[in-house]
Amino acid sequence: MSEAGPQRKPRRLLALLPLAAFSALALVFLVQLYGGDPSKLPSALIGRQVPSFQLAALEPGGQGLADKDLRQGGLTLVNVFASWCGPCHEEHPFLMELAKDDRFRVVGINYKDVAENARRFLGAKGNPYAAIGVDNNGRTAIDWGVYGVPETFLVNGDGTIAYKLVGPINAESLARRLAPEIEKALAKKS
Repeated sequence: MSEAGPQRKPRRLLALLPLAAFSALALVFLVQLYGGDPSKLPSALIGRQVPSFQLAALEPGGQGLADKDLRQGGLTLVNVFASWCGPCHEEHPFLMELAKDDRFRVVGINYKDVAENARRFLGAKGNPYAAIGVDNNGRTAIDWGVYGVPETFLVNGDGTIAYKLVGPINAESLARRLAPEIEKALAKKS
């Protein structure tokens, strides 16, 4: 009986060895592929038309958001946010500044949020959005390929997605990634 116990333990460890090796290789692969930065995750939608969607307005009597709204000329920054999202609170001052730029408009998709909480959040911090669509069940966000909030998309006037920023807008991501992409998209429009 004492011989069976020690033999089982090495067999169990041997059985787990392939799983551990596969997990280690997968981790190395992902780190090498993306450099460990989730904001560099590719989007299959870049260069493609926005998905078809129609979302109700957050504010009663306000303007909702639909795919056709993103095909009416002009550059649009689409921000996916929620009041329960900590990084969304951190990026909010940057969105307020971006909304002052009249070369493009800022719209929002409110993701899986309680409407009253979202209204309270925007009432306290200011509303940078020209329109807000409510995505209660998250279906629209899935269609857009959203990994998690916040995420921001640049959409050309013909409805093609030009750029996707994963994660919050902050001083670094604005200066190094988003602002250059905005300028590039505006230059193409001219």
